[in-house]
Amino acid sequence: MAISSSYYSSSCICGCWCKFTSLPIFVLSLLVSFSCFNSLETSNQTIFRPDIEIKKLNYIKAQLNKINKPSVKTIQSPDGDIIDCVLPYQQPAFDHPRLQGQKPLDPPERPNGHNPNIMMIEDYQLWSLAGESCPEGTIPIRRTTKQDMLRAKDIRTFGRKGVIGLNVRKDSASVDDDHEHAVGYVSGEKYYGAKASINVWAPSVANQYEFSLSQMWVISGSFGDDLNTIEAGWQVSPELYGDSFPRFFTYWTSDAYQATGCYNLLCSGFVQTNSRIAIGAAISPTSYYNGGQFDISLLVWKDPKHGNWWLEFGSGILVGYWPSFLFTHLREHASMVQFGGEVVNTRDSRGFHTSTQMGSGHFAGEGFGKASYFRNLQVVDWDNNLVPLPNLKVLADHPNCYDIQGGINRVWGNYFYYGGPGRNIKCP
Repeated sequence: MAISSSYYSSSCICGCWCKFTSLPIFVLSLLVSFSCFNSLETSNQTIFRPDIEIKKLNYIKAQLNKINKPSVKTIQSPDGDIIDCVLPYQQPAFDHPRLQGQKPLDPPERPNGHNPNIMMIEDYQLWSLAGESCPEGTIPIRRTTKQDMLRAKDIRTFGRKGVIGLNVRKDSASVDDDHEHAVGYVSGEKYYGAKASINVWAPSVANQYEFSLSQMWVISGSFGDDLNTIEAGWQVSPELYGDSFPRFFTYWTSDAYQATGCYNLLCSGFVQTNSRIAIGAAISPTSYYNGGQFDISLLVWKDPKHGNWWLEFGSGILVGYWPSFLFTHLREHASMVQFGGEVVNTRDSRGFHTSTQMGSGHFAGEGFGKASYFRNLQVVDWDNNLVPLPNLKVLADHPNCYDIQGGINRVWGNYFYYGGPGRNIKCP
């Protein structure tokens, strides 16, 4: 006899509560959430193993204690996020043995040819639109919750992309089963940074375990186990954030996404120095089809003096840096720079392509106001100069699902339109 979901849920909660009332409140609440979450996600009958569940929940508690730091002030965002204002030296990066006891570095010299409007005050994120801000001398960090971790396919790899590689090589598409790209790229020289303006959309994502993102990749090493990347852009990821807002994100790895690196501040790595931008927080406003267009500027460059890789967001807002010791090949320079979109295509039970959108959800040929774009693409050369891309190439590994068209003009310099709807008549 089938058991209704409402009866199953209440029975699960009652059973968990009755069996484990002697446990600490935190573990008890996680246990109820986790066991019910698993039961509702599984169509087959499952056997509840308290010992295994308690180990998992203790692991979650330990991870949350490691990620979330004591706050000077807490801000409730309209989208449900909690932003903690944390002293800079208490952020996750300073748990790293190489950084313990230190403080964030002072801002470096910016690349030549870059003239940010540092006097311009801009609110790019939902959490700050109500006028709340973190005090000077603190940094805003999006609080990670137990629900965030419970959504993950595997709590052991929470906050990481997993072993997926970039899937796009220098001269051809090398595509895995579920990650699809439309990118512009340069390679064959030594690169010390990159800059672009990217317009922001809120693409539809078909299910919790897919995502849609638009970003820059700064890359070095082979496309084997030694791949180093620095990444920044915006993404819609229901699994990571629990909603469909486009969010500013960062990522890094030094071993092809295997054991090193993470999103945002979810591990010891990126050092944040800014009190205005919360990495992982929702971006506002966004672009509208046949309506207003909103873009963000991103600059990543290698400080010639100390060798660290810095990130700038918007008009002169220094977000922070990746210490050079995190990397192997990127300690010297990048050998490739990519710009563009990526989606996860899990395919449904019938084998159809996902309907997850890339960019605006429309093909490149629709142009301005309809298709998503990257504009004013530049790289940083050996002498810390921002220069135009020498030879931009474009590549879409599934052009019937997501495509790309490049160009150059006097206003936008090197640019491209990209994106698509995913599943359609030509992309079944």
